[in-house]
Amino acid sequence: MGLLTGLLTLPLAPVRGVVWVAERVAEAAEQQFYDPAPIEEALKALEQDLLAGRIDEATFEEREDELLDRLDEIRLHWASRGMPGPG
Repeated sequence: MGLLTGLLTLPLAPVRGVVWVAERVAEAAEQQFYDPAPIEEALKALEQDLLAGRIDEATFEEREDELLDRLDEIRLHWASRGMPGPG
């Protein structure tokens, strides 16, 4: 960026700063939303609930299907971006 361009676009510096911060917030939100760790923990807790008798087999299977579908969605998201994903 040349000196003249820098001077002419100086009034836009706060806007560029806000855009940069917004992009970082969006990236952090995406990382959190597509993090498989909470789903994997929920699957473990669900199995413990079944083994402890707190839920029946039908409830376990229904909830397990939901969690596995979400895990597939997360893996597909990261694969579509060519990344292994967090965790």
